[in-house]
Amino acid sequence: MRHFALLLLTAMLGLSACTDPFQREGTWHATGANEDNLRLMVADRRDLERGVDEPGSSGRTAVAAVTRLRLGQVKPLPDNGISKIGGGGGGAAAAAPPASPAPGAN
Repeated sequence: MRHFALLLLTAMLGLSACTDPFQREGTWHATGANEDNLRLMVADRRDLERGVDEPGSSGRTAVAAVTRLRLGQVKPLPDNGISKIGGGGGGAAAAAPPASPAPGAN
């Protein structure tokens, strides 16, 4: 009896692996909505197959940026003073003391 139960359990586990849970009734199925929306937003549909160049740009700025990225020498974003995203999360910026005003700035 014990061997039969073990055999039945093994068969049930083996058969359960054959069914795709995403094919069950009531589960989410991809409908292609993202691709449809992108096609509606793009000005020229051929741009989805092949990109276009930027008039007046030689690409040197982009090449330099990618090179810095690959070398781990990414430039920090400029501080525009408008927004501090994710404030209070710690890290080096949170641990640094506040900057003292320049002499004669009063």
